[in-house]
Formats: sequence, C-alpha cells, structure tokens
Amino acid sequence: MDVIERIKEQLGCHKVVLFMKGTPDFPQCGFSGQVAQVMRACNAEYASFNIFEDSDVREALKEYSQWPTYPQLYINSELVGGCDIIMDLYNKGELQTMLASVDCVKA
Repeated sequence: MDVIERIKEQLGCHKVVLFMKGTPDFPQCGFSGQVAQVMRACNAEYASFNIFEDSDVREALKEYSQWPTYPQLYINSELVGGCDIIMDLYNKGELQTMLASVDCVKA
C-alpha cells in the first residue's frame, strides 16, 4: 500500500482525524497542543496521528492536502485546516457544530 492509500485509509476509518506533531496527551509543538486543547474542550472523539512516527506520511500529507503545515484537522475526510482556522472556528462556535454534525461529541 502506498503512502497516499495509507492516508486515505486513516481518513476513511475515522470521522475526525488530527494529524499533529506528537500526541494529544504529549503534543510536540504549541500549535498541535492548542488544537488538542480545543478538541478536548469540545469533548470530541477523534483519531490522532503523530506525524513524527512516519516521515513518509508527514511529507505526502502536505501534497495530498495542499496544506504545508501541521496540525491538520479532517472531518469526514475533508481538510478543515490548521491551528489558526481551527481556533477561529472554535471561537465562533462553528467547530462545535461541525463536530456535532458527524456525531463525534462525547455525551
């Protein structure tokens, strides 16, 4: 399986995926940490992928998404954006609505 197929498989297996530096519990950059905090504040269930564990995915995802930086949040296999966009959506209440629409908010 090539790297693009592996990315598509990750996105297809989960409603919400966060590609980040580190893990939600141990983010390895401030931006990834901010998004993980926002996802926690939203009480969201999501899959995370530590891009430091797979350099092929780290490089290929930039091409796949046409987005050069991390973290990258996907909902229903669609790129939502990086930290600035996620923070803006959260502050407007739109991220919470997006997450609720895919039924990934814990009760």
